[in-house]
Amino acid sequence: MEWKPDRDSDIPVYQQIADFIEKRIMYGEYPPGSVLPSERSLAKNLNVNRGTIIVAYDILHSKGIVERIKGSGTKVSKDLWGLARNRIPDWSVYVESGSFLPNLPLSQHIREEIHERNLINFASGELAPDILPYESLRRILSQNVFTSSLGYEHPQGNLSLREGIAEHLHDYKKIECTSQSILITSGAQQALHLIIQCLLKPGDSVAIEDPSYAYSLPIFKSAGIRTYPLPVSRNGIDPEEIRTLYKKHRIKMVFLNPIFQNPTGVLQPYEDRVKILDIATELGIPVVEDDPYSLTPFDESLQTAALKSLDRNGTVLYISSLSKIVASGLRIGWVIGPENVIKRLADAKQLIDFGHSSFSQWVVAEYLRSDSFADHIDLLKRKLHKKRDIMVSSLQQELSDYVTFDIPEGGIHLWCTLTQELNEYKLLEEALKEGVVFVPGNLLGSEKGHFRLTFGRTEDDLIHQGIIRLKHAIDRCIEASSRPEV
Repeated sequence: MEWKPDRDSDIPVYQQIADFIEKRIMYGEYPPGSVLPSERSLAKNLNVNRGTIIVAYDILHSKGIVERIKGSGTKVSKDLWGLARNRIPDWSVYVESGSFLPNLPLSQHIREEIHERNLINFASGELAPDILPYESLRRILSQNVFTSSLGYEHPQGNLSLREGIAEHLHDYKKIECTSQSILITSGAQQALHLIIQCLLKPGDSVAIEDPSYAYSLPIFKSAGIRTYPLPVSRNGIDPEEIRTLYKKHRIKMVFLNPIFQNPTGVLQPYEDRVKILDIATELGIPVVEDDPYSLTPFDESLQTAALKSLDRNGTVLYISSLSKIVASGLRIGWVIGPENVIKRLADAKQLIDFGHSSFSQWVVAEYLRSDSFADHIDLLKRKLHKKRDIMVSSLQQELSDYVTFDIPEGGIHLWCTLTQELNEYKLLEEALKEGVVFVPGNLLGSEKGHFRLTFGRTEDDLIHQGIIRLKHAIDRCIEASSRPEV
């Protein structure tokens, strides 16, 4: 909840809360019959005592606005101002009936905690403020004149930006493409959504990495797609597993993140990347490559060639964005593929949002062509390398008895395996009490006993403190699990 009571106001806090909830009820945000937040959860969100919420709800109850039913919580009165005599929509039925599934409750819980509390954030897959190129973007806005149209853009996105991305891919990733084969999307997430909605149909089978970011997404289930796991080891997936899944389930696509994979940080060996393409070409299966991190190797000798740079047969649909290398808030991503596929996806994107903001596309086009971009990439790698080293050192110092992990050679994520059997949900709740947040492994994969730490999001001086807080949470979980049941 974004609203907070004004503690400097002459109006008592409980009255402010009662007035605010009454206003939301009047606006229809809490329709008749809907359940209000529990006293405990609302007190936590507003940082007040539970007794303050009880008084606020009592005020609403005295007005006949809410009903307080033991065991059922506090509900908005069904006879609110005589409305029971009218037929009103049961919004809860509509909310539960949509074909597009919501995020998993655990994902929603983590997101709400991050936005409502000042936590040491090891959960969000984005960059810390000390890496973001604020000055470079300000310079572009102050030194350049925006002359592009403020109307609807080309269905595939701004031509100057698409040409800039083609140059960027050639210079930095050795991927050859033209502006005609690029679609600008609202980050990589929209690109994935468009591919699933436009190129697959209910009942189709696909292969995804396990663990993986895709594992947490409801978009496959919403579209009626069957997913089959490709286990990820410290050397990535076994390419032959693609052939095995094809024989068993006739998979239609393979979704991969082979370069510094999310969440494991694994770099798929170069020879295996070549083999993946050979097998996919042999079977006629498209590979959807998600590549957020290939510009972040901490050792320049590493071979970080994307699958798309090795693709000579048009097998790979390539997705990338600026979210993990520049700024997530720009919402600039892209997908590269055959012309007929790009036109199909572009048509669907037009139906959804009529294209991306022309202003943000102009800013990014200017930035990609500036000297500042190359300087930023160098700074990005140095800063991420430093953050990784701080986290690794902190884990070795504080949690060596509790977790094992492989040290990632790029990207922003570190995958931990617990050495003791602990409930990941309880560990997360204890961590939140300590003021630190991470992503439990079962949100990203099928096996228990793991969690993901993102080192790219946290300021350097908070990383060690966050690991200490995590240690306290693990200690409490171990202590609780060792107590005899009563």
